[in-house]
Amino acid sequence: MRKWIQSLFPNGFLWRLSILNIVVVASAIILSGLAVYNTACFLVDAMGNLNESQQRQFNAILFNYLLIFSVITIVGGSLLHFYLTRKLIKPVRSLIVSAKQLKKGEYPEFVEVTTRDEMGELVSHFNGLIKQLKANDEHRQKLISDLSHELRTPLTNLNGYLQSLERGDIEGSQELYTALHQESKRLTSMMEQLDQLKEWDYAASRNYVQYIETDMAGLIKQCTAMFSWRQEQENIPISVEADACSISVHVDGIQQVISNLLENALNYHSGKEPINIRGEWRGSVYYVSVGGLSEFIPDEEANNIFKRFYRLDDSRNRTTGGTGLGLAIASEIVGSHGGRIGLTSDGSYNTFWFELPL
Repeated sequence: MRKWIQSLFPNGFLWRLSILNIVVVASAIILSGLAVYNTACFLVDAMGNLNESQQRQFNAILFNYLLIFSVITIVGGSLLHFYLTRKLIKPVRSLIVSAKQLKKGEYPEFVEVTTRDEMGELVSHFNGLIKQLKANDEHRQKLISDLSHELRTPLTNLNGYLQSLERGDIEGSQELYTALHQESKRLTSMMEQLDQLKEWDYAASRNYVQYIETDMAGLIKQCTAMFSWRQEQENIPISVEADACSISVHVDGIQQVISNLLENALNYHSGKEPINIRGEWRGSVYYVSVGGLSEFIPDEEANNIFKRFYRLDDSRNRTTGGTGLGLAIASEIVGSHGGRIGLTSDGSYNTFWFELPL
């Protein structure tokens, strides 16, 4: 009997709990039956309408009926309890099986949600955990693949030139050393930006990032002033208009966002029109935009351009030294503030913008 029950309830705690419940219910039925039996016998005896033989016969018949009803109730209740308990613990058994698969490094199928109570909520959270783990694993694999792709070409170039210099196949020159140094700097910059992405990935999952009440107009003008030397060297005019508005932000993070967007605008600026930086208070959000003339960006690229290592074309990679991470970092930081970031194109005039909730 015990082995049969254990086969139905693989978890020892569950089958022991079922046996305990049945024992408790059976004890309550037996005690109630005995109480009813003794009370009925006492009342009939007190009435005095039966002689001693009839009293014994009445007691025996009553006891037999109570015994039959108790057995039927216990057996029926046990079967009903068994059915309901087995149905109740079915999601738990599914969770146990899925958890064992996760422990082995496998991603199980989602557990079916059959109720809307606490058990259904637990199953829903478990399914969400599986989904998040799968997404994180896919994201990690894609990041490793992208990083491997990005590092392969510059490292191959560096190794090729250095080996040729070592063997004496080519002679070093100022131009070659400068090119190798620039490639080395680009790799270092990529590693630094990857560290920034890692930090903001971590910060996005925490709620204790330090936010400070900051005037956005002053912050925008401060970030723009950092590019004044480059602006003068490349003779690119910059126009700044910002509404004063104090909001709670991570100062270093928002500075990074504005700087990345402005640097991106300077890198790909074309024509003689100024780069326009705007800061506007729009109801429940503060809107910041950096717009200017550059090459045409198709509408279908508006979302892809914020992905890590994404570029519109491969030529941008070597000519500008870009890593394809600047806009991804900006998107990560804005997202951690609960805001939005995007791109609006009007022909060759592209405007990168982001919104921060007030």
